[in-house]
Amino acid sequence: MSINLVTVCGHNTTMLKHMLNHYKDFIDEIFIIVYLSSDKDKVLSEVKQISRDLNIDIHKTTVEEPFNWERVTELYNETKLLKPNDWWIVSDDDEFHIYPKPISELIGECEEDGYKFITGAFLDRIGDGGKFPTITDDSDIWKEFPLVGSFRQTISNACPNKTVVMKGDVQITNGQHYAMIDGQDTYGDRWNHSLRYPVDKCFIQVQHFKWDISVLNRLRDVSRIKKSYTYHEEYKKMFDYILDNNFKIDIMDKEFMIAKSGKKYFDYPYWDLIKKRSLEYRV
Repeated sequence: MSINLVTVCGHNTTMLKHMLNHYKDFIDEIFIIVYLSSDKDKVLSEVKQISRDLNIDIHKTTVEEPFNWERVTELYNETKLLKPNDWWIVSDDDEFHIYPKPISELIGECEEDGYKFITGAFLDRIGDGGKFPTITDDSDIWKEFPLVGSFRQTISNACPNKTVVMKGDVQITNGQHYAMIDGQDTYGDRWNHSLRYPVDKCFIQVQHFKWDISVLNRLRDVSRIKKSYTYHEEYKKMFDYILDNNFKIDIMDKEFMIAKSGKKYFDYPYWDLIKKRSLEYRV
């Protein structure tokens, strides 16, 4: 039983090295895809340096303009089909999966019971006082982001759900939110699919280290793109909120359920509430 990781990186590499270190000790093979909007993008040299430091090859580099989230999904699905019978972890470079038990045990249970994908939901990590920390490759990110909650969904109605572990022949939708089974997504009432590992047994935490200082420019840039651009409305709502709140997240807002939390699955006290809200999510 092989476990592979695939990640598509572009825009910036702030969290990439930290993310790869998070997974690499229990992954058999890592597939790094670099997606650029220009062959002069400095991101490529940064990824090359990180890959050399960690002794991980870059699987593929593609240059396509403009950056397109639908294309990101295609890259994930194309890569997983290289090994359709293997198990895959799909993770953006700021997503850190936290499991309630070793991933090999979860996959073993899937193999035994005939499940083909495992789901979970976002938890947002933020700095002390709701601030956006500055991160380097040498930062201790768990100390820089000591607080955990769910403010992104509350502010922007962003989808909290993720399909995070799956067989290679299971396709995923944009944002890796839902699995595609027999050409149909598993959104809404269809999410309780017979091939899905039961959520009452395991619902994976996707701890989201998106909220460092560099996110402010990304939110601003996407919010200024035409309204038809994927995630425009979500990014604009987040950026407007941050502007209105002195460039911080209000950690006292009870709707955000923010609390101090470590790096273990059972550290965060409101996970059952987040899980319930995520499972009830509808656009």
